[in-house]
Amino acid sequence: MRHALIFAAGLGERMRPLTDHTPKPLLPAGGKPLIAWHLEKLAALGVHYVVINTSHLADRFPETLGDGARWGLRIRYAYEGPTPLETGGGMLNALSLLGPEPFLAIAGDVWTDADLSALPAEPAGLAHLLMVDNPAHHPAGDFRLDPDGRLHAGGEPRLTYGGIGVFRRELLGGWREAAGETGTEGPARFKLRPLLEAAMQAGCAHGSHHAGRWTDVGTPERLAELDRMLAGR
Repeated sequence: MRHALIFAAGLGERMRPLTDHTPKPLLPAGGKPLIAWHLEKLAALGVHYVVINTSHLADRFPETLGDGARWGLRIRYAYEGPTPLETGGGMLNALSLLGPEPFLAIAGDVWTDADLSALPAEPAGLAHLLMVDNPAHHPAGDFRLDPDGRLHAGGEPRLTYGGIGVFRRELLGGWREAAGETGTEGPARFKLRPLLEAAMQAGCAHGSHHAGRWTDVGTPERLAELDRMLAGR
């Protein structure tokens, strides 16, 4: 995988007041911005080109990260406007900046010790998702993972989508139908989940289970807990 996309456009409302002046992916954890952990992993993986979706306090990202040269990366910023476009709309908005090959996409507000090199460079279908054990704040999980690696929207037991996956751009080919979008002026705003569920129904979505550490930094308390854990490593 030569290209990667980092979702960093969220408003971070549950993190206020920390996010009043700093976007959530730029909040410090373990002595550096949360997003820097991703950039280091991507550079080690051999990724050369990273697109970062932005919206809330968008100018802070280039101020803090620059062009990515310090990691040996080339960073481009995909501005979504003052209102984030959700995960599906954000991916669609960034698609023109990504190459024709499958790309790695990562939520900017998660941290994990997962080995990203274990993810397939060429997913068997349209998407390959990293699944994690259900955290306390999301006990019901998201999708069922078969022993053969296929994902299903229904059934038990379920795991939680860890916000990391490898995607083919063809996943977005039917975004209007899958997302129920009728077409409006300006960038489209929709979630990625309907597209993933459509791919699952067609047998074109796979996944793998990471049983190690994973944190969704959704509250100041979880950020503080992650910071303590990283400081003690």
